[in-house]
Amino acid sequence: MKGSIVITGGGTGGHLKVAKEFVEEFHSRGHNPIFIGSKNGQDKAWFARDFHLKKAIFLDTKGVVNKNFLGKVKSLWQIFKEMQKCMELFDKMDVKTVVSVGGFSAAPATFAAILTSGCNLYIHEQNSYMGRLNRLTSRFATALFSSYDSRSVVRDYPVNAEFFDNGRLRDDVKTIIFLGGSQGARAINDFALSVAHDLKLRGIKIIHQTGKNDFERVQSEYDKLGMEVDVFDFTDDISKKMSKADFAVSRAGASTLWELAANSLPTLFVPYPYAAGDHQYYNAQFLFNKKLCFISRENELTGKKLRECLKADLKEISLGLAKSISFGATKTMVDFISYKNEKQ
Repeated sequence: MKGSIVITGGGTGGHLKVAKEFVEEFHSRGHNPIFIGSKNGQDKAWFARDFHLKKAIFLDTKGVVNKNFLGKVKSLWQIFKEMQKCMELFDKMDVKTVVSVGGFSAAPATFAAILTSGCNLYIHEQNSYMGRLNRLTSRFATALFSSYDSRSVVRDYPVNAEFFDNGRLRDDVKTIIFLGGSQGARAINDFALSVAHDLKLRGIKIIHQTGKNDFERVQSEYDKLGMEVDVFDFTDDISKKMSKADFAVSRAGASTLWELAANSLPTLFVPYPYAAGDHQYYNAQFLFNKKLCFISRENELTGKKLRECLKADLKEISLGLAKSISFGATKTMVDFISYKNEKQ
């Protein structure tokens, strides 16, 4: 490919997982991309020591959501200053390709790509409800990638191969996994504890990701119930945990949703109620409309709802999930980027 490649974006795990997939795919083709993220959020933890990169740059940027007027002005001014640094970097390192995965971390490099002559911008939108930055910048992009948007040149989601490799078709439910994400979800934790005794009576085992802040409380409650449960706060082997389960109760962040789909694991999604634009609900609704999952608002989550889900034709759902996402989506997207780059 001509020139240097920049991967930008992050802030949260969902954005960073996608960024990681792009970095690894480009590296497998002999390219060491530059990563541009933020000093704030989780970006440094993911990429500060990534040997697949030519360079990792972390800018002093913050989001503008949920800030007062003065806070928004300060954040926008800082983004503008960091954008100028990115433009200088693009010129110095001959950057021709920028892949933005969204989040406030992506703003400076994304705007720099739009303003830099001869630089192609590619945007990956993870959610069914497009983020504010991507809504603004996608009209200037060379191409958009999304599982939901009809304008997308590749309608799929970059999921690591391990979720496909550890996937299997489900039918009989012997184990349920509760997933609140790495940060945990109090509502899902409380629900798991409320149905634990009933699941024990039915011979159903539990795997439970609590998040670090609630681990000790949840473990203690299971101990009081006299139950042996696979309880953990965080793991790098979440695909293997999923593979042991026959059903999931989970938040509906984009990466988790498509990882569960790649694993062919039927799921009751409990969307985070305060997500921007209620995007977790609409992420899950995309699969729900295809009869490939179940959805419940936190205040509607009951043991009866779970029992009804478990009576469904889970084998049919599992088969449908296997067909809902393609293995090698990242490769397909980078193939497209490489083709456009060489055509210039």
